[in-house]
Amino acid sequence: MTVKVTSVPARAVPFPHSVSGEVMRTSLAKAVLEWFETEAPWRLRSESFYEQYELNLHQAELPSSVAFLVSPEFVGELAARMLLPLTSDPLLLVEANAHKLLPGQTIKIHNDYIDGEESHRILVQVNREWSDANGGLLMFFSGPAAGDVARVIRPLHRSGTAFEISPRSFHAVSTIHAGERYTVVYSFKPSR
Repeated sequence: MTVKVTSVPARAVPFPHSVSGEVMRTSLAKAVLEWFETEAPWRLRSESFYEQYELNLHQAELPSSVAFLVSPEFVGELAARMLLPLTSDPLLLVEANAHKLLPGQTIKIHNDYIDGEESHRILVQVNREWSDANGGLLMFFSGPAAGDVARVIRPLHRSGTAFEISPRSFHAVSTIHAGERYTVVYSFKPSR
């Protein structure tokens, strides 16, 4: 089993989400982190509310040590454990990407909502010795303003966060102050 999920309590506020302290085995997370840091073919992307390095995991040539990231078994098990507290609807993987944020980069408040395109997302963190001083905190908001922050989630190594995408799923990532912040991002939509 490649997925290791511990305690996945669901919360409804500010929008449906669940968090787990561990979603990937240590040896697998180490392989992913090493590839991200050394050989992954990152591409810079700049938009109105963020600048980050991205990698489409379905299009990249993945080494065998990290190919599990897009295997139906891994994704299916991860989705079953992380998303089951949020929905019983059958979901289909839309895409799997990886993101890298460097010092000075941030992701401003947004909701990712595009009607019918995606309904849920899972974020898996693979970050070396991350601390609050590094920045890069995932923030959930009850509205579109910075003062509406409702929950802050640390991007701890091997942790995972799942959430429902809707017009009210406002979230952001605080500015990176030090280190490189890596996230594997799985996006889903209803399969019907």
